[in-house]
Order: sequence, then structure tokens, then C-alpha cells
Amino acid sequence: PDVITRLALKMQDQAVGAAMGQLAASNRSETWLTRLIDMEFWLACNEERAAQARFGAVMCCCGPCAMSRRSALVSLLDQYETQRFRGKPSDFGEDRHLTILMLKAGFRTEYVPEAVAATVVPNSMGPYLRQQLRWARSTFRDTLLAFQLLRGLNIYLTLDVIGQNIGPLLLSLSILAGLAQLVTTGTAPWTACLMIAAMTIVRCSVAAFRARQLRFLGFSLHTLINIFLLLPLKAYARL
Repeated sequence: PDVITRLALKMQDQAVGAAMGQLAASNRSETWLTRLIDMEFWLACNEERAAQARFGAVMCCCGPCAMSRRSALVSLLDQYETQRFRGKPSDFGEDRHLTILMLKAGFRTEYVPEAVAATVVPNSMGPYLRQQLRWARSTFRDTLLAFQLLRGLNIYLTLDVIGQNIGPLLLSLSILAGLAQLVTTGTAPWTACLMIAAMTIVRCSVAAFRARQLRFLGFSLHTLINIFLLLPLKAYARL
């Protein structure tokens, strides 16, 4: 109930063009997928967005819980309303697009963890994958705009933006190399599998420690979804 007040306090700084709060799944207990998405939201907000906010450059102020400065929005309205993807008008990922435009115009974008808002998330795989396809296309569309900002960003943010785009590519290459090894030599790529498993365990353990909730160990399941469903989806999103 105090989300608007908490976000408005951050907007008192005239240098801030947009601010976002923390997202939670209101239907978290509905299915195993909604539980995973709720943890995914926590990680995205309290790791990625929180880290970016230390430099005043949250790269996406998420739509379900975001506030924008009216004067800044008006000045960017023409660019905001004419966003395109592969030469065609696009109406997805408007929150990310507006955030990048804010940063490009010189405004700061912030994260307010105390401003918590609940949102309904997909409870089955079909709607979830359609959502992820929209988000992937939004990310690819705004990647060029984000890269144009890099010269003026902190080195951490530069590495963050580059890593978000190269990371899935490197993971895909590792999987393809492992499959090639399996087909050509008949041996399993245990080194790659153990490395992916170790990185997953470390990430989930750190999240469980920071959140003081053992349920985050279960987020390991998301690695399988990422490898077998989301990576092919991101490849399709580029078409």
C-alpha cells in the first residue's frame, strides 16, 4: 500500500528519471513454475537491479512497479511511441525501452527494494514461454541502444551489459560442443556438465544465504529450463 509513497520519495531527486520497486508473485504457491518465477523475480531485483542501482543505471525499470518523471517522459514521448523491431512497429518491452531512453537522455534510474508490489505470473509453461519470447525480443531490440550508453557508464555496468548478451551465447556454445563430443566420441562432456552444475549451486546457495530462505536452493531447476527451453527460445527470438 505504500509503494507510490516510497517511489515518490526517490523521485524527489531531479536527476532521477525513473524508479522501480521489488516484484513478488502474488500466486507464488499456485504451481512449481510460479514458485520458480517468484525466486527469479527476487534474484532479478535484489541482485541485478540492486547492483545496477549503485551506479544509478537500472537497465530496466519493470512495468508492474515503476514510476517515471512526467517531464522526462514527455520529452521522450516521440521516441517512446515509435519503437520498432526488425522494421515493424513493436509494442512489447515498453518498460525496458523507456528505461534505456531515460538513461540515454542523462537521467538516473533507481531501485527501491522497500517498495514491494505483487503481480500475477504465468502458472503454466505455454504462457511463460510466450512471455519470455516477448522479453527476449525486447532485450535484443534495445541492445544497440544499451551499447551506445557504455562509454558513459561505470566499468561494472559495461561488463554487466556485455555479459548479459554474451553469456547465453557462451552457454549455447558449451552445450553444442558437449553434444558434438557425445556424437563424435561417444563420451559424455562431464567437465562442462560439472562446471554448469557448480555455477548453479554457488549462485543458488548465495541467494539462499542472502534471502535467508532455503527455498532458493530449488532454483537450480531453472538451469534446466534455461538450457533446454529458454536458450532455443532466445535463438528463435532473433529470427
